Amino acid sequence: MTIRELSYLVALADKKNFGRAAAICHVGQPTLSMQIKKLEDYLEVTLFERDNHHVSPTPIGEEVIKRARVALEALGEIRELARQARDPMDGTVRLGVIPTLAPFLLPRVLSALRHDFPDFRLVVREDPTTRLLDALHSYELDALLLSLPTEYGGIEVLPLFREPLMAVLPKDHPLASETDILPEELCRYTLLLLGPEHCLRDQVSAYLATCLADRPDAIEASSLEMLLQLVAASAGCSLLPALAASPNVVGGRPDAVCFRPLAPPVPTRTLGIAWRRGYSRAPSLLGLARFLHANLPTIVEPLSLANAAGSTRI
Repeated sequence: MTIRELSYLVALADKKNFGRAAAICHVGQPTLSMQIKKLEDYLEVTLFERDNHHVSPTPIGEEVIKRARVALEALGEIRELARQARDPMDGTVRLGVIPTLAPFLLPRVLSALRHDFPDFRLVVREDPTTRLLDALHSYELDALLLSLPTEYGGIEVLPLFREPLMAVLPKDHPLASETDILPEELCRYTLLLLGPEHCLRDQVSAYLATCLADRPDAIEASSLEMLLQLVAASAGCSLLPALAASPNVVGGRPDAVCFRPLAPPVPTRTLGIAWRRGYSRAPSLLGLARFLHANLPTIVEPLSLANAAGSTRI
C-alpha cells in the first residue's frame, strides 16, 4: 500500500468518476483503475461498487477512505513541518471564510499580504459556518475566519476583532435621516433577514428579539448581496456588519440605500481565526492572525493578541 494509491483512492471518492479522478491525479484512467484494483487486492476487500454510470464507496470503503484522508493529511503535515522550520510564512493555507466577511475584508488585505509574504499563498473558500467547520474537521480546510463563539469541539480559536452592526435602509425610508436607531423603531417596518444557515441571522435576531417574534412578515434572503438588493428595492430594512456598510456593495445602485448607526449599546459580533487542535502549521496561522490584526480597517475594534500563543481550546 503506497501514498500514491491512497491519493488515488481519495480522488475517486471525491469525484465518483474514474475519468475525473484520473484527471486531477494527472494519470490515465487505466492507470488509476489498475491502482485501485491493486489496493483492493492487497486489502482483500471491495472498496467501490461500480457500474456503467456510477462509482460509490462500499461501507468498508467509506471507513478506509476516512483513514486515508487522515494519513494523507499527516504526510502533508510532515512536509509542511520541514517547510515551516525554514519560514512559517511560506507555503499554502486553505482558509474558509464566512460569506458575511469574505468579500468585505479579504479584498482590503490580500494585496498587502502578497506584498509582505510573497511565498505565502491563501486558497480561500467561502461558505456558511456549519459547512466550514465540517470541512475543517474533514481536513479539507486548514483554518477558518468566522464569527465567535462556536460550539464545535476539537479546535483552537483566536479572537481578532469586534465589528459593530449597522442599520441598512432604503434611501427614502422614514428612518434614513435618523441616528442612534433603536430596535423597536426598526421593528415598525418590514424586516429582512438572512437564511438560517448564516450566523449573522442569529445575531440580528437576538438584537431584535423583543419584537421579532411578533413579526411573521420578515423576508428571508439567501445572501448578504441579495439582502442589500432587496433593501435597494425598498422591500424592507435590516442590519449588517459595518465592513459591508458601503454603497459600493450594492451593485449598480449605490444611491439606493443608506447606512445608519444604532443606539448604544451598539450590537457587535466577534470575528476570529480557528484551526484544528494539534495542527502542525499553527505558527503560520498565528503569523496570518497578526498580519490581519495589523491591517484591520478602522471601523472595527481590534482585540488584544497579547496571548496569541495561548489560543482558546474548544
